[in-house]
Amino acid sequence: MSTTGLSPAPVPTAGPVIDTVPVVSRKVPIIFGVLTLGMVLILVFAPQDGETTFRLAASTDFVALPELTVPSMAGAWTLTAVCALLTAESVRRYVGRRSTPVWVLAVFAVAWMAGFLTWAAAGESVPVVGLLAGSIALAVPLVFGALGGVLGERAGVVNIAIDGQLLFGAFAAALVGSLTGSPWVGLLAAMVAGALVALVLGLFAITYFVDQVIVGVVLNVLVIGLTSFLFSQVLATNTPALNTPPRFPRVPIPVLGDIPLVGPVFFRQTAIVYLLYIVVALVAFALYRTRWGLRVRAVGEHPKAADTVGIKVNRTRYRTILLAGAIAGMGGAFYTLVSVPQFNREMTGGAGYIALAAVIFGKWDPIRATLAALLFGFATNLQGVLAVLGSPVPSQFMLMLPYVITIFAVAGLVGRSRPPAADGVPYRKE
Repeated sequence: MSTTGLSPAPVPTAGPVIDTVPVVSRKVPIIFGVLTLGMVLILVFAPQDGETTFRLAASTDFVALPELTVPSMAGAWTLTAVCALLTAESVRRYVGRRSTPVWVLAVFAVAWMAGFLTWAAAGESVPVVGLLAGSIALAVPLVFGALGGVLGERAGVVNIAIDGQLLFGAFAAALVGSLTGSPWVGLLAAMVAGALVALVLGLFAITYFVDQVIVGVVLNVLVIGLTSFLFSQVLATNTPALNTPPRFPRVPIPVLGDIPLVGPVFFRQTAIVYLLYIVVALVAFALYRTRWGLRVRAVGEHPKAADTVGIKVNRTRYRTILLAGAIAGMGGAFYTLVSVPQFNREMTGGAGYIALAAVIFGKWDPIRATLAALLFGFATNLQGVLAVLGSPVPSQFMLMLPYVITIFAVAGLVGRSRPPAADGVPYRKE
């Protein structure tokens, strides 16, 4: 049969093509612009004469880097110009509907901070190794607390009780470490103490469906009151026997500890800091590369679907927050087994809330939360360094600097962060 003259069959189409425009946050270029403008105003209205010296090596370094001396105003203006160029690059990318890459953020942060220090320390010498090493030390409890917060919220439990876990861990480490004479046993006791606080959190939040934020705040207040009472009634009356724990000694790692600048900062630390490196790597690997991590993220995102495929939602949440509490307790041990060889009232100073901010700033990711905690530790240490150098920055500003950076980071740099879908929502099996 001839098909001559027949029109071909129409070709089906997939439907109309819809152009999508990527949503790019304008917060980064705005923040870059504000910081750069602020630096310009500082240099214009408060110039500092003299030279600034950056000491890049410690006295015990095997290979000592030479000191770097720069004219204060010229160096600060040069670095401010670098910040202006990076701001322009960020604006260009925003106009082109592209996000600012991480390397631009990192270079801007280093350039702006170096410029600020060059101006603030005019005529003085900045101990770079001491500044960075002190930042690591101050950030250790924050990192442990942030990791505990990430694990808890990934499983769907808002862990407001991080501060209570840190404080109770510090108390248990001091008491048990003093009784046994072993910092390792004190560290183990701190982990148990943090897990106990997490257990109470789970009991009310998971089993009895109490509002998790309220439970966390109440637990923090409860731990403050309990440890303060025990300190005054037990520890203070018998300090030599009950509140004089041994400290972890510094253990330099051969070869790595001799690397200029990096070695003294990262590889001449105590066992808790080295343990922190391992915990960060393990949590990041387990959360994204193991079946356990998949189950944890499943119960935090869609617990009903997880239950459908046979995952015990509440059991998984209990196990995860107990692990999170134990990790946060390790951070508390740092206060009494490394930083100060005894327990004092409210010695965490609200660090748990800063750790919670690091969780949000880090978008509920263990690596990003660790970097955020390091940022907050740097801000805290910077205020002390500026005070020692006699900086013209008002002392009141230096005292509030860590908290200003915390608010600024959470409110301005997080962008469109989204917590786990079931975070803070108790699961009721129907």
